[in-house]
Amino acid sequence: MKARSEHGYIALITVLIIGAVSTAIATGLLLLGADAQRGSVTGQGSIQARGLAMACTDEALQQLHNNTFYIGSGNLTLGQGTCSYSVTNNSGNRLITVSGTVNGVVRRVQVYVTIGSSSISITSWQETST
Repeated sequence: MKARSEHGYIALITVLIIGAVSTAIATGLLLLGADAQRGSVTGQGSIQARGLAMACTDEALQQLHNNTFYIGSGNLTLGQGTCSYSVTNNSGNRLITVSGTVNGVVRRVQVYVTIGSSSISITSWQETST
């Protein structure tokens, strides 16, 4: 009788160990999936915020096209986000500073524009962190 009860305990302990390992693996996979989805949402927001920043840059350039003396600011709301721009005087030329925001993700752009007698040229276009 003793041998049978020992086999029962071994089987029970084996099942408990396999169950604990399986639970740990399943929990790890669930956490990994949640992190991956969170990263995907942030990445998508970043792409959309950059698109909004480009839209506001285009709007600011249009304002300069309509009036080469333009200095001012504005904003747009498109889809799930917003963007804002400001055009300032920079030694006779213009500096356009833009910020696009979607779900807390912010992308910023600075554009230096040279204004000639009959043309508007983009001298520099760069994304910034501040």
